[in-house]
Amino acid sequence: MEKKIKRQESFSATFLLLAVSFVVCLISSNLFASKIFSLYGFTLSGAVIIFPISYIINDALTEIYGYRKARLTIWIGFLLNLLFVLAAQLVMLLPGAPFWEGEEAFATVFSSTPRALMASLLAFLVGANANAIIMSKMKVTNSGKNFSARAILSSIAGETMDSLIFVPVMFWFLPWMEMGKLMLGQIVIKVTYEIVILPITKLVVKRIKRMEGEDVYDYGISYNPFKLSDY
Repeated sequence: MEKKIKRQESFSATFLLLAVSFVVCLISSNLFASKIFSLYGFTLSGAVIIFPISYIINDALTEIYGYRKARLTIWIGFLLNLLFVLAAQLVMLLPGAPFWEGEEAFATVFSSTPRALMASLLAFLVGANANAIIMSKMKVTNSGKNFSARAILSSIAGETMDSLIFVPVMFWFLPWMEMGKLMLGQIVIKVTYEIVILPITKLVVKRIKRMEGEDVYDYGISYNPFKLSDY
């Protein structure tokens, strides 16, 4: 049974805005993932610039609307991500105009997207669902208190699982030492990112709850990540 402050329409404009933002972050991170850079001794993927935002949105969706809608959003993100990757591969097959000089650069950017998609499918399905499940269960256990602790702990678990799967699949060609540095850097930077922005996240979540009249507690629901019929 599900406890709510108030029930509104199934999909409000605010929920749709969060869901669309989540999808944009996911697709963008796949494009940025192929660039590796160094920052204060950490070796990082370009995806760290925007990918943590998807986890922040995931926290907000789970906290406000419950795990079932967060799970639905995750799968919608993957389906649209798949559409994007397939479209990119189709465009790559089109013959370039004789005067166009960007063929090689275009291929460099988009040729990595199938591998990024595979890595994301394996990593994000585990990481994002773990993040949402932990967030959801802790909310019920703590009676809605300690949002900060729930957000941080769920993010640490989710981001760790995500990085431990994503990096080896995406960057299988790197030496083990470099791969380890990349994974550690990803986890530290992503979690730090979320901690720094946590005060803003709390304010946004509180405001949306008040505006939407939504505050879902996931009592008695299924945490099966493949069960999409009960959102």
